[in-house]
Amino acid sequence: QVQLGESGGGLVQPGGSLRLSCAASGSIFRANTMGWYRQPPGKERELVATISSAGSTNTADSVKGRFTISRDNAKNTVYLQMNSLKPEDTAVYYCRLSQLGSDYWGQGTQVTVSS
Repeated sequence: QVQLGESGGGLVQPGGSLRLSCAASGSIFRANTMGWYRQPPGKERELVATISSAGSTNTADSVKGRFTISRDNAKNTVYLQMNSLKPEDTAVYYCRLSQLGSDYWGQGTQVTVSS
């Protein structure tokens, strides 16, 4: 089994920054992909960014240049540095780990961008 614990969400003003963290525990295999998804109010869940254990990244066009995904393999932790936040970034942010054909999700953390 795999457990994911997210932290770092909160309320921030437009133009501000937040850093999300997600730590994975349990049966973690060396080869995996971790990522961040978000679900804005009343909308479908969408990809934000993913990163493989080898360091390959995939980032949504809507956040390119503002959000950066990174990971620490030794800690099984993925980070999302979010800069220049906009009101439309308001959403519940979910961490996901994919390995051996299975997906595991965190419980989500709320990010609210508002003045």
